[in-house]
Parts: sequence; C-alpha cells; structure tokens
Amino acid sequence: MSGQSSDTSSKEDFKPIYKYRIFLKDKLGCGFTVDHPEEFLSKKSIERRRRQHLSIDESDLPVSKKYLKDIRKTGVQIVHTSKWNNTVLVQTTDTTQIDKVNALSFVMSTRKVATYQVPRNAGNKSRSSLIDSTYTASVTPEARTWGEGWSQIHLFNGDFLHENGFRGEGITIGIIDGGFLNTDMIPMLSNVTILGTKDFATENGDVYAYDRHGTMVLSCIASNHPQIFVGTAPEASFYLLRSEDGDSEQLVEEDNWCAAIEYADSVGVDIVNSSLGYTLFDNPADNVSYREQDGHTHLNSRSASMASSKGMIVCNSAGNSGNNQWKRIGVPADADHILAVGALTSSGKNTNFSSVGNSADGRVKPDICAMGEHCTVISSNGRLTYANGTSFASPILCGMVACYWQAHREMSAEDVLKAIRALGDRHDFPDNVYGHGIPDFRKSLPQ
Repeated sequence: MSGQSSDTSSKEDFKPIYKYRIFLKDKLGCGFTVDHPEEFLSKKSIERRRRQHLSIDESDLPVSKKYLKDIRKTGVQIVHTSKWNNTVLVQTTDTTQIDKVNALSFVMSTRKVATYQVPRNAGNKSRSSLIDSTYTASVTPEARTWGEGWSQIHLFNGDFLHENGFRGEGITIGIIDGGFLNTDMIPMLSNVTILGTKDFATENGDVYAYDRHGTMVLSCIASNHPQIFVGTAPEASFYLLRSEDGDSEQLVEEDNWCAAIEYADSVGVDIVNSSLGYTLFDNPADNVSYREQDGHTHLNSRSASMASSKGMIVCNSAGNSGNNQWKRIGVPADADHILAVGALTSSGKNTNFSSVGNSADGRVKPDICAMGEHCTVISSNGRLTYANGTSFASPILCGMVACYWQAHREMSAEDVLKAIRALGDRHDFPDNVYGHGIPDFRKSLPQ
C-alpha cells in the first residue's frame, strides 16, 4: 500500500531505526488531575462523556511528563504515547540506549516493535492530475436519490433513516487508515466536511500523500452526490487519521493505531471506523495466535475495547482471510464493546473471503454484517469504481450507525452497540460467520 518515495538517501548512508514500546508502571508526575479534564480533553470530548454519564478516570490522564523527560535523557526520541495503555513509543539508532531505558525505576518493560533497514517511504508527492469525470444520473426509481450507493444502503433499509432526515448531521467520525491519497483534490469529495487530519505513522506526514485505501473507505460514508453516489452518512463530519505504514507490517502499527484513537477521543469524535486488521507480521514471532484474540492481549484491541467507556463507538473490518488457512478475524476486530463487521453480497449472502469468529474467549464475531462485495467507492483518481472487502463493509455500516445515533442522541455508545446487534436478522441465533446478521434500520424508528 505504498506510494512513490521521494527520499534520495542511499541504503549505505542509512542507519537502521529501531522502535520500542515502553510500558510504564504508573502516571506519577503527569501534571494533570481528573478534576480538570479541560486541560487535556476538548470541550466536545468532555461533553460526550457527560451526556452519557461516563466518568473521567486515571486512564484519561496523559502519560507522566516527568517520566517522558527522563526517557528523553537516555537519548531516544519519543514518537508518541498511549495514555490508555500507559505506554511510550520511542525510536533510536543505538539499541544500547534501550538498556538505559530499562534501568529506569518507573519502566515495567520494553518491547521492540519495528526495525527499519531502509529509508522510510515519503508518500506519493507527485499527485498526478485527476480526471474530473461527468457521471450519468441513475434512472432507476429506487436509486433516484442514492445513485450507485443504493444497493449498499438498501440492504439494511438504511434509506429509511435517510428519508426521515437522519443522514449523520451532528455526528463526528474518525477514520483510521493507511492514507487518503488525493482526497483533498477529488471533485466528488470536495463537499465532505473534514475537520482535521493527522499522521501517526510518519512524522510530519501528509495523509493525502499516501494510499488510496482510506480515500475509498471515506467515500462509502461521505459521498454526497444525489443520483450519482450517496454514502451512508453524507452529512457527518470527519477526522482523517493515518496509522498504517504500507512499507511493512510491524507491531508498531498497533501503537500508531492506539495514538490515533486517543487523538480521536481527545477532539470529540463520536464514531471511529477502522478498516485495518492484523494477523501476520514481518517478524513471524509477532504473529497473532488464536489464544491472543481475547480483546485485551494486543495493544490496539485493548484500546478498541476501552473506547465505549469513553463514549465512542468503533466499527472495525472483520478481515479478509475467509479463503485462507487462518480464516479468522484479525486484531482489533477481536475487541469487546465494538462492532466487527463482516462482508456480504448484495443479496445478503456471506462472501467467501470474509473472516470468521468467534473470539478466543467465546464472544460472537463478527458482530454484524454489511455489503462488502462490488461496493461503490471513489478511488484516488476521482472516479467511481467498485471494490471488495470487509474494508468497505465496515464504513458502510459505520455511516448507518451514525444516522442511527443521530436519531437517538439520548443513547450511550454501549446502548447503541447493543441496539445495532439487536436489529440483526440473526440476533436470536448468532453464529461465527454472520454474527448477529444484517441490521434492519427500518425497525430503528417508531412506525
């Protein structure tokens, strides 16, 4: 999922970079208290908690300022932190500095999470010219409003919510992905409300310079062109967050993901869509095992499981391993208190590639399903195209969850999660292929 590198340094001149995850014992000296959350959370984030009667606890406190200062003195560079997990991500070219880190009294342990032997990818900076295509309006009566988005919305009667005025207005969605190539240049996405962007995979990176995957994911929710292509929550607002490094598959992407979702929390995001999942890594010793899929062993699964206690909903793709020997969901799809989304055909049958559950501790996975085959998306060249994957089932469902929550703002995140599962056509007999099935949003409003 990489773009064109603009880094001109040679491999011979490049010193390997190592990244380590540091686990801290406590938060002494963090410099903040739960009595004054306005010092480290946005007004919207605080209001989201208050509306749902959720307390602000020690996990919300930033990592200790004092500890960060002492870690810097060892010579390592701090990349970012996770306050929910009380961890610090650092990088160094000198591994002896990690010995100094391990000697610090407040450090519980360290773990190497990435090794980069060549210069990092700088993204696709060429940004080739886009074709501003003219699209033909759909002539079918059913698609009079939604155009090419009709099938993926109508499968769970999402058009019913749209027709009743619930199209995501007032809901903020954070999308964690590998990049949003050319999103800022695509005419079909020019009317999307983007509140901010941030790159957690590359220092000072431009999320619009990497990978078309996030561009297509965003379009499933945000496209708003009647008779051409309307997404599932065209009136929502968005933060675009990059955590995935397309050049490699290393544990550090879990740390990036955690930093991204905590940022989403801090700025007041309501729902997070993550069309990412991990099972195999470049270092086979890091590969996910079935026994680890308990929603808490892997760092990003732990953070995803915590999100609802902060008042957020996470929708995560189940994975595309159904045809592989592994077959199973990835992480963080194994997380508790989220919606792991499987993929269906337009007729409601499961696709062969959609990953299956259950979690290692026996919870139903996937949680719910949406259309994930022949999905309409907008690619980085600005054109409508079609794509397969739970990567698209998840945002399609995510947008409808936003519309549902707009209609039921009195509900907590946990209440919405339970309600979406209860709308599923297999809710009374969930399984490890369909989960709770296809939610029927026609049942989500009084008739």
